[in-house]
Amino acid sequence: MFTGLIGDLGSVSALELGDAGATVRIRTRLARELKAGDSIAVNGVCLTAGEVAAEEFAAQVMHETLARSALAGLRSGAAVNLELPLRASDRLGGHFVQGHIDGTGTVSEVREDGFARVLEIETDAQLVRYLVEKGSVAVDGVSLTVSALGERGFAVSLIPETLTRTNLGGLREGALVNLEVDILAKHLARLLEGQLHPADEALRP
Repeated sequence: MFTGLIGDLGSVSALELGDAGATVRIRTRLARELKAGDSIAVNGVCLTAGEVAAEEFAAQVMHETLARSALAGLRSGAAVNLELPLRASDRLGGHFVQGHIDGTGTVSEVREDGFARVLEIETDAQLVRYLVEKGSVAVDGVSLTVSALGERGFAVSLIPETLTRTNLGGLREGALVNLEVDILAKHLARLLEGQLHPADEALRP
């Protein structure tokens, strides 16, 4: 479990694509806190550290993850948002983030609004249905607040601190980002769907 508060901005040293999936190698100071088998969120995707060195770690990425996320587009030198799992003693400053990507979105507009930068992101309508204005969404692993909502997308506002400490400040129109909607919204929607369409009714001959 994560919070969407980024611990470090890492740098991709290599992305090796193969028949079995991919191996991503990332340089970061957080590697000092990792050991093989530990979880770490990379642009919002929960991965398991394999090889770990003093300033670098490697993680394997399955086909399912490559298909559902934007990780396949990473290139050497790319900046990635990194977060270690939430500990029981930590403050929950963001929101509950699982690291299980629901889908991707495309940045359709970038504009300045005072000291903030507004990103408009288009995505599948099935994801938009889980969003509410002033609710939470994770964009490339960063916990953000939905500032505006449409049928096929939403907007978020980035403060200077977010622009400095994450890779979102480098996003331009057309960029592909990982999205994870609020887990509470997903469970509530599933609960309501179950009340409208009970499973036992569906199983009856």
